Amino acid sequence: MQRVMIQQLKEMGINPSATYCNLSLDEWKELELSRGEGRLSSNGTVIVNTGIYTGRSPKDRFIVKSNNTKDLVDWGDINLPLSEEAFDTLENAVKKEMNDKDLFIFDGFAGADKRYQLPIRVLTLKSWQGHFSHNMFIRPNNKELENFKPEFTILNAHSTEIENWKELGLNSKVFIVLNLEKKMAIIGGTEYGGEIKKSVFSALNFYLPLKGVMPMHCSANIGKNEDSALFFGLSGTGKTTLSTDPDRRLVGDDEHGWSDDGIFNFEGGCYAKTINLDPAKEPDIYNAIRPGALLENVITDDNGVVDYSDGSITENTRVSYPINYIDNIEPSETGGHPKHVIFLTCDAFGVLPPVAKLTPEMAMYHFLSGYTAKVAGTERGITEPVATFSTCFGAPFMPQFPTTYAELLGEKLKKHGAQAWLVNTGWSGGSYGIGNRIDLPVTRRMLTAILNGELENSKFVPDSNFKILVPEDVPGVDSEILNPRNTWKDKEAYDTKAKELIELFKNNFVKYESFGDYSKAGPD
Repeated sequence: MQRVMIQQLKEMGINPSATYCNLSLDEWKELELSRGEGRLSSNGTVIVNTGIYTGRSPKDRFIVKSNNTKDLVDWGDINLPLSEEAFDTLENAVKKEMNDKDLFIFDGFAGADKRYQLPIRVLTLKSWQGHFSHNMFIRPNNKELENFKPEFTILNAHSTEIENWKELGLNSKVFIVLNLEKKMAIIGGTEYGGEIKKSVFSALNFYLPLKGVMPMHCSANIGKNEDSALFFGLSGTGKTTLSTDPDRRLVGDDEHGWSDDGIFNFEGGCYAKTINLDPAKEPDIYNAIRPGALLENVITDDNGVVDYSDGSITENTRVSYPINYIDNIEPSETGGHPKHVIFLTCDAFGVLPPVAKLTPEMAMYHFLSGYTAKVAGTERGITEPVATFSTCFGAPFMPQFPTTYAELLGEKLKKHGAQAWLVNTGWSGGSYGIGNRIDLPVTRRMLTAILNGELENSKFVPDSNFKILVPEDVPGVDSEILNPRNTWKDKEAYDTKAKELIELFKNNFVKYESFGDYSKAGPD
């Protein structure tokens, strides 16, 4: 196996001084510590720092514009084009940087459904990034490794220096470039591991719709009655936290596909935020932080005890761990067609109700809108919540046109009779800085009511501003908070904020008005 891999690297023009391939968790740990890349927490978990970049760099992510991609990619502020010539220059620079250096390699898969599985190879200059890839993707068995041949390759050389970056069409010395035709991604200038994870996700989001599979930025779990549920949302809205439920088996926490046979996880691990991690509120995530997990950018005391409330390096402190570190998982990482589809939004305006039912038309409207607030730390420069509209609740990772994904979702909702919901995990009683974020146990109780069918016979009333259908009561929840206006002391201030958000919704949806008649499902 090693000899075959070395030959494959030489054919690519890469001649490392040594290779460390497909190691065990103990071997990754030993390398990280011996190379000075990590230190131990009090419970034996390795802690690493990701350098000056502690979140993704969306303005430095590019897609190569070629004859085969020019008409399929939604080019613009998110999917930035790069020439094939510029890519070739960057690829050569990355390979040159890898020569005569120790190289850390992970081979594995993205996609638990073998019909749509993508064999991937990740090559890095940091041992902890190899460990990160081991945690996050599906790990092959020995037989699968024997004749492993990647179909998508990531070259990650954080130390690559590009002086003529402006001439190449880059925005800085940092670059994350997808070449979807060559089935390759190259990364330079940043050590942040999340760029590896999201490069693979973006590639699947391009390839899978061509096969009729809906790729989704969502978590998923399964109840005792084999009822699947999806949780859409951007980072910080609660996908990982809310899908990790002791009463339901976890399928995955972030990225999934929906085929004609059901849903399947893209990954083999979880990547959870740890800022203010509370073992009482999030016991499954807290208990997954044990040897083999990888903590990022956390602060410890002199004895190695982590202070999860300390965001002095970044609010985006993280942990990656293999999915089997969660006790209650679905081993196959697959499930049947979902019964419930839940859109999670973190409303920094504090005007959306905490839970609402959506008609199919409303579901399409809110899927295309993708409203939430980017929370501190998930991207460079974000220090407090910023209202944003991220189409499909994952626009930064969706290369094709938004309507491609929306049409797939609409078809599957209709065909399989899934009920859509909007759940606000953001603020109540006032906007950010005035009100308070909705308490996690309250959100969990509302989700339990949805998933257990406790709201099937409830009475719903249209929200006066957004038309979405609000239940008059939810068992175990104070009915007063279901109408957000009730929670504001200053009712006029609420009305003003609501009007402000309505205008943002309407202005954002102008670009989709020709796509069906879904604008009527939004606020007037």
